Amino acid sequence: MFSNGSKDDSQRVNATPLATQPPKEKEAGSDKCLMSDRREVGVTLRNTKPKPKKVRSAIPKHRQELLKWNGWGYKDSQFVVKDGIIHFTGSRYPIGDVPLPYFTEWVKDVLDVNLDIKRESQSLIRAKDYPEPHLDKESHEAVVQLVELANKYNVVIIPFGGGTSVSGAVSCPSQERRTIMSLDTSQMNRILWLDRNNLLVCCEAGIIGQDLERELQSQGFTAGHEPDSYEFSSLGGWVATRASGMKKNVYGNIEDLLVHVKLVTSRGVLEKSGQVPRMSCGPDFNHVVLGSEGTLGVITEVVIKTRPLPECKRYGSIVFPDFESGVACMREIALQRCQPASVRLMDNEQFKFGQSLRQPTGYMGLLLEGLKKLYITKIKGFDLDTLCVATLLFEGDRKTVESQEKRIYEIADHFGGVPAGEKNGERGYMLTFVIAYIRDLGLEYNVVAESFETSVPWDRTLSLCNNVKHRLSQECQDHGIKKFLISCRVTQTYDAGCCVYFYFGFSSKGLADPLATYELLEEHARDEILASGGSISHHHGVGKLRAKWFPHQVSETGVELYQATKKELDPKNIFANGNLTFRSKL
Repeated sequence: MFSNGSKDDSQRVNATPLATQPPKEKEAGSDKCLMSDRREVGVTLRNTKPKPKKVRSAIPKHRQELLKWNGWGYKDSQFVVKDGIIHFTGSRYPIGDVPLPYFTEWVKDVLDVNLDIKRESQSLIRAKDYPEPHLDKESHEAVVQLVELANKYNVVIIPFGGGTSVSGAVSCPSQERRTIMSLDTSQMNRILWLDRNNLLVCCEAGIIGQDLERELQSQGFTAGHEPDSYEFSSLGGWVATRASGMKKNVYGNIEDLLVHVKLVTSRGVLEKSGQVPRMSCGPDFNHVVLGSEGTLGVITEVVIKTRPLPECKRYGSIVFPDFESGVACMREIALQRCQPASVRLMDNEQFKFGQSLRQPTGYMGLLLEGLKKLYITKIKGFDLDTLCVATLLFEGDRKTVESQEKRIYEIADHFGGVPAGEKNGERGYMLTFVIAYIRDLGLEYNVVAESFETSVPWDRTLSLCNNVKHRLSQECQDHGIKKFLISCRVTQTYDAGCCVYFYFGFSSKGLADPLATYELLEEHARDEILASGGSISHHHGVGKLRAKWFPHQVSETGVELYQATKKELDPKNIFANGNLTFRSKL
């Protein structure tokens, strides 16, 4: 399973380099039809060596030219206060360059924010926690050489991809006394080949999600992997954390997409021979790499599945009288295995929060909103303080999408659900990429907020949600916190359970150390999650923040198995980022 370099792909069959012509897109009714050139899919090229394509990334080599160093996302995109009203700057997102009066009132009411008193922005990043010096490498072979040198001179390597981790995964372990080097993989972003017949693409691990998808779509394909961090996270990071995307129902989680991976370890390169769809050949070493979080080596090259671009894409939404009805509907949809590409259920608190981010409308817009509210509350009898909303995304050929829409809305009707329109569904889906920016605004006005997630069996979903909300509410009261928000949503569904995503924030007025308080409260929430039958993480990974619960989740024997694997692959512990088992004895 070990090799000392990359395989020669010169004899690869059906592998073609990427071209640059994008697919044609046209509007057809309310859905978008992507008219890709499918004729090229069947082309067979034999005995040709494709030329790898260096991708011009949307993220520059020097990230701080475009991205914030002390917050989330693009410099030109942020929530700001102008004349007492919150705005979102820039034009990258649908809510850009417009006033948000409803959101302004929401933050005042829910979190007791005084927009007249702004404190100096404080980053959650502690500079001393992150490694120097910083090196970037541009090929698998260069990484092999670097790891050999680090192993020789006993230098610690922390691989760095997109930098979107929320688990402390790329921070330095405080007890490490050796030199620590951050290995930036962002310049390793070539697409090495695209196999049109077998629907595979081979990329270097540093390629960013939005770049990968843009290049694939230019050829009429898609990976379909779209995590919330998709704009900034890397392919290698997805593999290292066992990531999940919003459209996993059609395209799968990263473990479903992964066909082949190269991991550069202290002992050599770990990879499987061949790229067949499945093999019965002992333990699958892909799953040693998946979720390894930079503790075993550096991921350099990844082969994943692709799909032809869907012919049609449609959004939808459903209003339910309460969260319990919505969860029951989600369970039934999963039971019948008819999930659309994405189906996500927001609780009432998150519904109100999302509604507050809507743009102001004119007279006719207000009239229409009033009529919708009248229909939901008076005719359907829904209570605005209990109702919840599911957002939907359908992808596929037109006939399949229409059939799926019909089936989903029929199931929803059995649970009291009412269709709420395509625009609400699209808006809810797109707002996912904006929500992360709110944390930075909060820090300027004494609000600390973050998200965390879990996976849970269906029969314990409601009790887990209720228990975590109750526990955090009680903890806030015990710590003298009067204004806080605890909301949740169901984001991914499976036969046996679902993923639940929590948003938690509070006014930090009067607290001596707001960040320490938040970390303590989230720790209590995690204890409650485990006691209620949930996992320590569905897709964010373990990192350092959740390492204390790792033995509980995998058993002491599981920890020993992992430690034995690490000792074999990394005997000098140069990949000592401290993730998974923070108090490693290696």
